[in-house]
Amino acid sequence: MKPQCALLVCFGLLGGSTPAQLSQFDVDLELVLAVDVSYSMEIDEQRAQRQGYVNAFLQPELVNAIEDGPIGKIAVTYVEWGGSAVQIMPWTLIDGPSTAGQFADALRQQPMRRISFTSISNTLAFSRNLFLASPFQGMRRVVDISGDGPNNSGVPVPVARNSTVAQGIVIDGLPIMLTRQDSASIPDLDAYYENCVIGGDGAFLLKVSDPGDFAEAILSKLIVEILGPNVSDLKRFEPLLQRVDDRADYNCFVGEEMQERRIGQ
Repeated sequence: MKPQCALLVCFGLLGGSTPAQLSQFDVDLELVLAVDVSYSMEIDEQRAQRQGYVNAFLQPELVNAIEDGPIGKIAVTYVEWGGSAVQIMPWTLIDGPSTAGQFADALRQQPMRRISFTSISNTLAFSRNLFLASPFQGMRRVVDISGDGPNNSGVPVPVARNSTVAQGIVIDGLPIMLTRQDSASIPDLDAYYENCVIGGDGAFLLKVSDPGDFAEAILSKLIVEILGPNVSDLKRFEPLLQRVDDRADYNCFVGEEMQERRIGQ
């Protein structure tokens, strides 16, 4: 089946860096992979999502993207979240096929878990603290957050998004929009992510519409994030480009309102 993915990209170009400027940094990118493990995600979907990340770090295309950076190294940490967030993999340096493979192997061996509720805002706050504790200094800092529903716990998402972006951190999104719907789902989750979740220079989202799409979507998303300002290298992703609904009057409290109605019943 042909993958049904859509990629929204709002790229911001960064100026070139001199060798003296590069010496201030350890890595091209510090990347928090924040992965939804809430109870609205079926366990087989969670496995497909986890395997998608494992497979991505084994792909030569991803490693090549890392090695082509000005420094040729990135730092990655893996977080699983629901109402709260847990750091599953510590900050790890990836600088070639060996370290990428070691990261994939270690991630594969981690036990599966599920966490109640959906708090994108708590996860963004948790991620900001991870950057503060990171042993690396990156030219760019990105939170890559996946999810299959809107925020229903913690502070409203725009508050957490704005606090995160104000620290120079970019937020990218992977809205999971499978045909199965439950009481915590909304039909326009991609529009919710665009209007309420993602932010910062170069922020983008890529949606998943079928469990079979996870592997390609995750690999494409990671390569885009690693390439960063090298926009000319991204032309091969143009077949995935699609705008979603971006409007000032979007209701970013839809998840909280749905949770209030459930509690009030």
